[in-house]
Amino acid sequence: MIIILRTLFILLTALFSGLFFLQVSAVAAMIAASLSVAVSFAVIIAVEYISHTFSARVFLSAIIGLFTGLLLSLLLVSAFSYLPLDIAPRTLSIIKALAAHILGFSVMMFMVINNEEIGLFDKLIPGKAEDGAGEISYKILDTSVIIDGRISDICETGFIEGVLVIPTFVLNELQLIADSADSMKRNRGRRGLDILNKMQKDQSIKVKISDMDFQDVHEVDSKLVKLAKVMKAKVITNDFNLNKVAEFHGVDVLNINELSNALKPVVLPSEEMHVALIKEGKDSNQAIGYLDDGTMVVVENGRKKLHSDVDVVVTSVLQTTAGRMIFARIKEDH
Repeated sequence: MIIILRTLFILLTALFSGLFFLQVSAVAAMIAASLSVAVSFAVIIAVEYISHTFSARVFLSAIIGLFTGLLLSLLLVSAFSYLPLDIAPRTLSIIKALAAHILGFSVMMFMVINNEEIGLFDKLIPGKAEDGAGEISYKILDTSVIIDGRISDICETGFIEGVLVIPTFVLNELQLIADSADSMKRNRGRRGLDILNKMQKDQSIKVKISDMDFQDVHEVDSKLVKLAKVMKAKVITNDFNLNKVAEFHGVDVLNINELSNALKPVVLPSEEMHVALIKEGKDSNQAIGYLDDGTMVVVENGRKKLHSDVDVVVTSVLQTTAGRMIFARIKEDH
């Protein structure tokens, strides 16, 4: 449909331009038609760039803000003109132009920056209800979960609904990490930006860039909590400290690490498993191995079997906030 509309716009623009200049000459009509095609392409590119860059809510807030500012300037100048002041008509015209310019821009910017907090726009552009609710379900991503990358795979499965919100201050933090002199940090930052680009191109994932910022707050974590309160959103993170702070402020948190731990297969004492011992443990007789999901397995008396695959019997499982640890003994020693 979009391609058809583009084609019609270009053809009609060329047709009307050619017909208009046909009364001058056929050459003028051809030149006008050719130029109009070029101009049409430029207009299409500009319109589609604006459509993809700005949401309907931001665009509407800019239009309403501009007209509100112009109306205020008109009322202000009208009231000013009734004052018993000896003002030359030329000076009054300059005052009118300045008032319209300054107030129009100021009110427009105010509306754009604070569009999320203005309830009028919720009525003008209602969001799609989530599970019968009247509000859009927002999930705000923090820097750690973007760099981690698993959020992209989770979204592709369809388990996370609603709109994923990427605040500009998180983008700025990612950019700083990507520009770091430290190669490891730089690679992590670039990975995060690549993940965001991938998610934004995926039509099944709804991604929104939020320009809302809090100049009085300097820490990114505090800004995330405040933004979540304003938008009535949940925060998706891997950061343990942010998790606790958000919960303290009454903000719902979705922790990817907790989800990952919940999805790991249940392991019970006396259960047997096969594991490769790849490094020495903390104690002198221990060896460490890992399951396919990354779970650490601490094997007692496993030092003698280091760098080999062994069958072990689970003795206990320790669940921590950082993950899960399995303690086991070699089967033949059990």
